[in-house]
Amino acid sequence: MSRVKRGNISRKRHKKILKLAKGFRASLSKLYRPAHQTVLHALTSSYRDRRRKKRTFKSLWITRVNAGLDTLGVSYSKFMGNCRVKNIGLNRKMLADIALTNPENFKEIVSFVQS
Repeated sequence: MSRVKRGNISRKRHKKILKLAKGFRASLSKLYRPAHQTVLHALTSSYRDRRRKKRTFKSLWITRVNAGLDTLGVSYSKFMGNCRVKNIGLNRKMLADIALTNPENFKEIVSFVQS
């Protein structure tokens, strides 16, 4: 049986992992084995945190809308419930942006929803 040399395939696989590990500290970006372990962990974390980021931003928007409503003396839950009843098409992100940048427009929206 003839001999099979696998150098190119191994090298390509190793280089792919080392490219992903670029920027890691010390041997984690230079040596294949520790780099491979770290890249697997990093990819897991990045997958999880892409979903966690959405939760974090939604929480931030809720906090901002709630802060804008506190100045007007309206509870967040009642406001969002009335928005749903009145079919207001603004999501939390837009409401938070309006509350932060245009308080007078936000006040108009709140008064419309409350009426």
